[in-house]
Amino acid sequence: MPRSPAPLPPGLCPPFACADALDAGVRPRRLRADDLTAPFRGMRAPASAACAPPDSAYPLDDARRTEAWRRARQYACVIEPHAFFCGATAAALWGHPIRDLRDLDVAVHAPARAPRRRGIRGRKALPALADVVALDGLPVTTPATTWAMLGGELDIRQLVRLGDAFVRIPRDSHGHPRPDAQLTTIEALVRAADAGRRAGAPKLRAALAAIRVGAMSPLETDLRLALVDAHLPEPELDVEIRDSRGRLVAIADCAYPERRIVIEAEGDHHRTDAAQWARDIERAAALTALGWDVVRATSAHVRGRDRRVVRMVRAALARRA
Repeated sequence: MPRSPAPLPPGLCPPFACADALDAGVRPRRLRADDLTAPFRGMRAPASAACAPPDSAYPLDDARRTEAWRRARQYACVIEPHAFFCGATAAALWGHPIRDLRDLDVAVHAPARAPRRRGIRGRKALPALADVVALDGLPVTTPATTWAMLGGELDIRQLVRLGDAFVRIPRDSHGHPRPDAQLTTIEALVRAADAGRRAGAPKLRAALAAIRVGAMSPLETDLRLALVDAHLPEPELDVEIRDSRGRLVAIADCAYPERRIVIEAEGDHHRTDAAQWARDIERAAALTALGWDVVRATSAHVRGRDRRVVRMVRAALARRA
């Protein structure tokens, strides 16, 4: 029977830098044991550290966020002095992953040398173009800088989606807006885009013209853009609808209040979550009783080739002309 690896010294909890382990008296052979893995050169992490599948309405996004934080914390053990997380990695750390992370995006301020290490996509940026803050102990570009630095990588629609996500104002469980939880503002995005010469500057400018406060999901962003692209009136976002006594009945994803039309973008969790489905039915009934025309659109309606949501909303507008 193989012998179990010797316990690590107290206070040396993975992930850790190999240099710290050696300073604590750990032998090099112990660092090669099967219970440790080396995600990045010069550090060790538990070999069994796997992310549990998230149980939420957005499992893929949650899994990407969890993985980004796990790997960023691992790399933080050996991160170069003055280096910081940026790009898609920073977007995921701020809660809005845009893709799977094969490599971590790590940058330094010029003229320092960009990091070069397996699993790292190193870059350097002028200090004026890369504002950095501490996010739960990690050096990360600000949301506005993160968005602007992705101008050379994302297309215009992706930049609008990410911009919408960064400027949205969350609501608490009672439906109250929380301006204190807004990650950044459209004005800050403009300043970041105009801070100097950036890759993808024309795309950033085009995206800024379409970013709005109020979209609570990428599907809602795509819904609004589909309607605008079809030359329909731009709907209002995150609209509070109240009854005659002033009681909050619903917070609509999109709406034309003057026509009493609500458009709801329903992701797949609206179908798979029985409680959510029941709430959706009850809310639609309450809105109908108040005289609102409710258009319920799925991802297929919004993102399908024929953009069926455009026909659905156009018909509702005609009914309420």
